Amino acid sequence: MERAFRWVLPHPLLTLILAVVWVLLQNEITAGMAVFGVILGILIPWVTSVWWPDQPNGFRIGKMATYSVMVIWDIIVANIQVAWIVLTVPNAKLKPAWIVVPLELKAPEAITVLAGTITLTPGTVSADLSDEGHSLLVHVLHTDDPDSVRDDIKDRYERRLLEIFA
Repeated sequence: MERAFRWVLPHPLLTLILAVVWVLLQNEITAGMAVFGVILGILIPWVTSVWWPDQPNGFRIGKMATYSVMVIWDIIVANIQVAWIVLTVPNAKLKPAWIVVPLELKAPEAITVLAGTITLTPGTVSADLSDEGHSLLVHVLHTDDPDSVRDDIKDRYERRLLEIFA
């Protein structure tokens, strides 16, 4: 039974999210739009399921929720910091840096979330992942201490992602 369910709904949570987002994007909530949202929510994951890797084992949704709130806060703070840097630091005094962040993460989904978190945070961008997936190359707009940025990424983000994707 579960196998048949997976064939029809390969990603049930994604189906639900797509259906809800579709309904919320409409100007008014109608039964027709809700049905169409459910149809889209079933079709999109089903059609794209051949390209999806296996679902990660041990994913902790509660810890991911707190991680998401922390990342949103970090994005807000980084926006203010980057605005301050742009307004007050002359280009000649900017200290950009390339930082190699060694990774303990092994799950591709966890590495993707880390790279996305870094890129979403203003002032930093994930530029490359090593072929073996052991390190991430990050560009920082302005820093006096690249080592502290690396340590902050590992402690603030990677450590939590190791708990989420354990």
